[in-house]
Amino acid sequence: MSFTHLHLHTEYSLLDGACRIEQLMDEVQRLGQTSVAVTDHGVMYGVIDFYRAAKKRGIKPIIGCEVYMAARTRFDKVHALDSERYHLILLCENETGYKNLIKLVSEGFVTGFYTKPRIDRELLEKYHEGLIALSACLAGEIPRALLSGDYEGAKKKALWYRSVMGENNFFLEIQDHGLPEQRRIIPMLAQLSRETGIPLVATNDVHYISKEDAEMQQVLICIQTNHTLGEDTGMEFQTQEFYLKSEQEMLSLFSEYPDAVERTSEIAERCNVEFEFGKTKLPHFEVPGNQDHFEYLKNMAQEGMHRRYGENIPEEYQKRLDYELSVISRMGYVDYYLIVHDFINHARSRNIPVGPGRGSGAGSITAYAIGITGIDPMKYSLLFERFLNPERVSMPDFDVDFCYERRSEVIDYVIEKYGSDHVAQIVTFGTMAARAAVRDVGRVLGMPYNDVDTVAKLIPRELGITIDKALKSSDLRALYENDENVRRLIDLSRKVEGMPRHASTHAAGVVITHDPVVSYVPLARNDEAIVTQFTMTTLEELGLLKMDFLGLRTLTVIRNAEKAIRNTDPSFSIENIDMEDRQVFDMLCAGQTEGVFQFESAGMRSVLSQLKPESVEDLIAVISLYRPGPMDSIPTYIENRHNPAKIKYKTPKLKSILDVTYGCIVYQEQVMQICRELAGYSYGRADIVRRAMSKKKHDVMMRERDSFVNGAVDENGNILCEGAVRRGVPAGVANEIFDEMISFASYAFNKAHAAAYAFVAYRTAWLKCHYPCEFLAALLTSFLDNSGKVAQYINECSRLGIKILPPHVNRSTEAFEVSDGNIHFSLLAVKNLGRGFIRRMVDERTLNGDFKDFYDFCRRMYGKDFNRRAIESLVKCGAFDGMGANRRQMCAVIDPIIEELDNTKRRNVEGQIGFGDLSSGSAAEPTEPKSSFAYPPAEEFSPEMLLKYEKEVAGMYLSGHPMAQYRELSKALKCAQIGDIAAEESRYKDNDRVLLLGLITSAKKKITKSDATMAFLNFEDMTGSIEVIVFPKTLIEKPTMFHEGNILLLHGRVSMREDEDTKVVCEAVEPCPSSVPAEAAKAPTQEKKKAARGLFLRFDTASSPQIEYCRKLLNIFDGAVPLYYYFADTKEYKRNPIGQNIDVNDVLLRELRKILGESNVIFNE
Repeated sequence: MSFTHLHLHTEYSLLDGACRIEQLMDEVQRLGQTSVAVTDHGVMYGVIDFYRAAKKRGIKPIIGCEVYMAARTRFDKVHALDSERYHLILLCENETGYKNLIKLVSEGFVTGFYTKPRIDRELLEKYHEGLIALSACLAGEIPRALLSGDYEGAKKKALWYRSVMGENNFFLEIQDHGLPEQRRIIPMLAQLSRETGIPLVATNDVHYISKEDAEMQQVLICIQTNHTLGEDTGMEFQTQEFYLKSEQEMLSLFSEYPDAVERTSEIAERCNVEFEFGKTKLPHFEVPGNQDHFEYLKNMAQEGMHRRYGENIPEEYQKRLDYELSVISRMGYVDYYLIVHDFINHARSRNIPVGPGRGSGAGSITAYAIGITGIDPMKYSLLFERFLNPERVSMPDFDVDFCYERRSEVIDYVIEKYGSDHVAQIVTFGTMAARAAVRDVGRVLGMPYNDVDTVAKLIPRELGITIDKALKSSDLRALYENDENVRRLIDLSRKVEGMPRHASTHAAGVVITHDPVVSYVPLARNDEAIVTQFTMTTLEELGLLKMDFLGLRTLTVIRNAEKAIRNTDPSFSIENIDMEDRQVFDMLCAGQTEGVFQFESAGMRSVLSQLKPESVEDLIAVISLYRPGPMDSIPTYIENRHNPAKIKYKTPKLKSILDVTYGCIVYQEQVMQICRELAGYSYGRADIVRRAMSKKKHDVMMRERDSFVNGAVDENGNILCEGAVRRGVPAGVANEIFDEMISFASYAFNKAHAAAYAFVAYRTAWLKCHYPCEFLAALLTSFLDNSGKVAQYINECSRLGIKILPPHVNRSTEAFEVSDGNIHFSLLAVKNLGRGFIRRMVDERTLNGDFKDFYDFCRRMYGKDFNRRAIESLVKCGAFDGMGANRRQMCAVIDPIIEELDNTKRRNVEGQIGFGDLSSGSAAEPTEPKSSFAYPPAEEFSPEMLLKYEKEVAGMYLSGHPMAQYRELSKALKCAQIGDIAAEESRYKDNDRVLLLGLITSAKKKITKSDATMAFLNFEDMTGSIEVIVFPKTLIEKPTMFHEGNILLLHGRVSMREDEDTKVVCEAVEPCPSSVPAEAAKAPTQEKKKAARGLFLRFDTASSPQIEYCRKLLNIFDGAVPLYYYFADTKEYKRNPIGQNIDVNDVLLRELRKILGESNVIFNE
């Protein structure tokens, strides 16, 4: 071929380029082109994906970038002068060119960013070696000069570029997309070429793959600029010629300049950059006293083994350590262990909580011995080979949890140790998921919101859902086939679905390098963070050390609870608790797990109640099982757990592997053990099978199925693995076992990860069981910014008989504080109180004793961030209660007290000796403020006003709740709880009908476009608050009822929209009844006499997808209540559809209603 595309934008020219890399390479291959370049706008995000995809198809990848040149220098950032920038194509000729392009692109972000990443002439002069430059599109510096009539200026610029880049390293780029401006300057560029000798090169500014994709690319630009199709975005392409053209099309387009077309391949031949994958590039680690690194690790591990296991280390344990150390040394990961140990050790030395482990690293006894992890891998049968084995090609990965408040201190330590230029955060990309793509495209097409919303909501909220998968649903398929607008919406959405939408910073990932990061990968700036332009996965492939510094809130909660406990038991340590405490397991069995890590959800509570766990091993299993796929095994696991006689093994060889999980495959490690024991695999090969299953690599699985069943030999006839048949397992049984492993391995945790998290979960359960006050206070402090969680945990306090007391100036701090078995509300949650004011208040009472009364507080705090609003907030929330005056009295004297303190200060200032006053004698004695203050007689505020003020300044009611007296009435009326509707994992669905009893805490009215009035209410009950929308028709019927402070019985409909809080649309209201009407109370009883006993579930059809979800759930609850399915399309009932009766309970009903909706689940007792 004599043509190569040298100017091309992939999907990583975010919301501009529309060439998906894999599809692009397929088209390049189809066109018979043998090389292609990537030149994304100002970034190199996609070069590794581009390189791999090209190499896979035998296509030569050319690495480049279309950079932005600053109008003046990259440091100039004045809008009037520097908002203009020029495009320039840079292509890497060799390794030096690639390193220089990395530096240029990085500097564009780090020092030159001004709306776009910009480089300048100085940088190009410094880093031009190994690069080939093209003059770019109409936005290039030379085309701009030509279009403005400055031919001599253009010539001067062209000669400068050639002088910098070198002879034959700068080319004048000609393009023809049918634009008049391009056709105007092509002859000028040709003349420039003749006069200067700078060669021409023909390119097409490729932004999409085929001509038909032009509309899709315009949609992407409209998403980026927040416009609708047809509006002037300032970025629209005027023709549909920006696609991947064939050589013939390019030759035809530039028939007068065939050399310019052929020159593209000459340039392509010159460009040769290769990437090295899989070679580890660890940062340098300094070992004390220049010791041998391996000997240092070995000695440290041996000391740790004695510390963990005593002087007489079991022989099996010592062998495991020796084996691990040999593998670690042989694979070159000694320094990796030392680096991780170093920063974890630093964290512990600063009392920063560190998790016991995360991921497969918890399976390493070396890591346990030197303190990287905190869970014994031998006790819980955790495999080292799941983490590291000689056949593993990718780098192992220690992810570490730290206290989320102090995680940044550990990162700061790493930056300080290795140098700020050797450490960087990592980019991640937000992609357009199925629903989001539909909503974005719908907005761009100008479709009515409700129409788009209807389509989006027909896409299930499932992991890995795509529009194509969703189209298998009858409802969405019918809309697609019968409505042209919907078809256009979905077709365009499918084209943009999955494309990167924006770049952001990975929440936890950090890369640490031997040389400065910029010598390996390009950098970008996300807000203020400097990040790599390559993702975490790509960095690992390039052999760089990537670490996850994760912030785990639960560690912070445990630390704060531990601190509170030490106030009464100074010797307490969470490290010394009994891990087999019967009371803790009894609490878990009872499902009392609010606030317990990993076990809070209703589904988890149900499983715990059924399973009745007795050990941490049981908790490990539950964490592993409670996820898609393995969840199918929960009923069998529970049944076998309680009835060991029912445990069946497909072959006796499975017993030693599966007995710990009662005959069920639960862990990824068990897959590896089965491959090893039944088929003779090495652990390394077994891990490859496990990986293939988890990533659904069907070609590998098909090959390995035969190896698992029948064995495998190499080309010389040497046995690689015996196979199950040779080891006495029938082929049919071996295939059944392999199928079981496949269905399971796609989803589950590895056991090491589950064990580490079960460890943390047990600790939170132990704290809740034995120190509920301290634990819940720590939880409440942690969730101070989440009103829903605060309400949830305050309700749990109420259930446990723990009172939430108003804050108090002599007891409270920034946190929720334990006081005599109750909890004082946090001062930080009170409006107008900053951390500085609170800390000075605590310091004052620590140094000088408790505050005696309100006036004493004002006097002593005067001048220490003292202000009227802070004092008023403290009064209104009850922080001075019991100190000699009521809240009304204190509110009345705030101003007089401030005035007196101001006067006292003024008198003291005026009484000081001034310059030149010595002749008149000494200064006046300073005036001391009064020691007490007289309060006017006044009755306390009404209970309603007290609560209102508390809500106003603390965000919630402290001394009571206006709805408390209606709690029983709400139950009797079967009202929904607002907390359940607004919950993150609500059982309610969009358009579900609900009945609410609550209080209007605020009401705002708005005039609509049709000049009607509607209202927006904040509506609250004991469990939470929610926004209620009242449309004009409903408002006009009973306008006087929608006033703040009214308590109403509200009939409404749940409204759920993407990226918005759940709301309720009001359909009717009634005044709050004083009691339940007799007919309402009797009606259910009368109905129950007529209705058949049982649990009734309504489905649209017998093939509804919800049936499978319900079946999994129902299988857990074996009982005595008959089960009926009702199919709406045929109006038929089906009894006992899953072959068992059901144990009906609140947890089951809640979960079923979450799946099917409130009205589709009926239980007749």
